[in-house]
Amino acid sequence: MKIIASNFKTNHTRKSTQEFITKLDESLSQDSNNRVFVFPPNTALLEDSFKNLTIGSQNAYPIESGSVTGEIGLNQLQEFNINTILIGHSERREIIKESQEICIEKFNFFKQYGFTIIYCIGENLKTKQNGLDSTLSFLESELLGIDINYDKLIIAYEPIWAIGTGVSATCSDIENVHSKLKQKLGKIPLLYGGSVKPDNTKDILSISGVDGILVGSASWELGSFCKILENSKEC
Repeated sequence: MKIIASNFKTNHTRKSTQEFITKLDESLSQDSNNRVFVFPPNTALLEDSFKNLTIGSQNAYPIESGSVTGEIGLNQLQEFNINTILIGHSERREIIKESQEICIEKFNFFKQYGFTIIYCIGENLKTKQNGLDSTLSFLESELLGIDINYDKLIIAYEPIWAIGTGVSATCSDIENVHSKLKQKLGKIPLLYGGSVKPDNTKDILSISGVDGILVGSASWELGSFCKILENSKEC
């Protein structure tokens, strides 16, 4: 079974999300080997009641409810029966300046409520250029404080230099990192994300140690995402 996840980021409205996900769910078979997640923006969250896919949240504050302007908490997610969340995405770390301590706090909070957590790690270009050992050391620093024995944990490796740039890591790059991470993570599902497109889906999913993909811009248009799903069936 492969895990195929779509991160809408700051794209789609509530109306377009409803149309997209309804059509996507209808196109998916309950017999599919894929486990499909969709992460809409928080203003477009839908009830997680679809037959063939799971709705998750891109972000939430580690609180049930309270005085945290601009954030949503557990109560808002529970209204939609959502129990899946992304934590540690590079754009949260780089743009919003979320520290490792904040990622740990979020992880521990949503862990105690039994959420499925897709936890993201990834290095910048400078770290990559310093070699594989430097990359692995950096990735391990982003796992500090995270309970890798949590049974609802999924890790997504997303090299920052390959996100939204149109430049994907080579198959060799991905295999080198995934093989080393697998030694540490064992049976934890390990996804790859970073300029995943329909035409490189098969190659990426065929790499040893890649258990699925976390897709950004190539998943925002229904036809493109369906093509990715179709291509993944052969892996």
